[in-house]
Amino acid sequence: MSRLATGLHRLRRSASSPWEVLWSALASCGLVLFSQLAVAMVPRLFPSLSLLAMLPIAGLVFIPAILLGRLWRRFIGVAASAPLFVLFNILLLWGVYVFVIRRDTSSLLDMLINAECALLLWGLYRILSGDPGIVACDSSYLEEDGCKDFVEAIYPSELPMLSRVRQCNWCKANVRGYDHHCPAFGTCIGQKNHRLFMALLTGFVVAESTYTMCSTKYITRCINSGTLRSENPVSLNMVISTMLFSILQVLWQIVFLMWHIYCICFNIKTDEWVISNFPCFGLFLHQLQVVFSLAVSCS
Repeated sequence: MSRLATGLHRLRRSASSPWEVLWSALASCGLVLFSQLAVAMVPRLFPSLSLLAMLPIAGLVFIPAILLGRLWRRFIGVAASAPLFVLFNILLLWGVYVFVIRRDTSSLLDMLINAECALLLWGLYRILSGDPGIVACDSSYLEEDGCKDFVEAIYPSELPMLSRVRQCNWCKANVRGYDHHCPAFGTCIGQKNHRLFMALLTGFVVAESTYTMCSTKYITRCINSGTLRSENPVSLNMVISTMLFSILQVLWQIVFLMWHIYCICFNIKTDEWVISNFPCFGLFLHQLQVVFSLAVSCS
């Protein structure tokens, strides 16, 4: 059953042609560069502001830049991929660190941030290529637990294990231990990849916090040594913009991580919590996902 579920999961992922994947990768890379350059205009236009004052402005600039970048589909006919967007952001932050910030970093911190970036790339590959716990309709797992109809496994039943098998509205896949569909990773979070998801989320918080610390030391060194004006303005603005981006990411990721730790402590699934506490919102979210999927397929 495990091999069958993994095969179905990978087959669903490989539905796109290689050319579509290539164009999607180019669109995602362009969206990353466009959004980061938009944030890099903040220190260029407001050089007298402190980094703390630049943070809300960077947030106001980054969100419209992403929304504007999503409109590229109408012009080039290709949509950006959220997992590839995450991948290229990791590579960009790593590149800015290696080529600009690294010379002002200690050897220990240098090894740490390089290891963190490498582990993030490895974890991203694992969660994209892995199986979240897809259950086939004719699975012997359901038969062993006395489930006559697969619908019994989708909705809460008297059997505790079967009550955690739910259908993802995005993937149309039935996932054991279904928690939620993660758009950033482009996959469902279920029983088989929930620990990896938590490890990746923690890794992003740690890596982006480390990057923020390194970039802050770089900017402080430039200010204290009086070489701020002699630095390449493009590279300096990229350091500031990627640092602001990392801080914005860490702020919501910490809240997201605390929420998932709370759910683990009380044995709550995100999808179950939304449906039980906000049934109308859950229904609205489901309808919104259906409308969005139809709009994307028709555009």
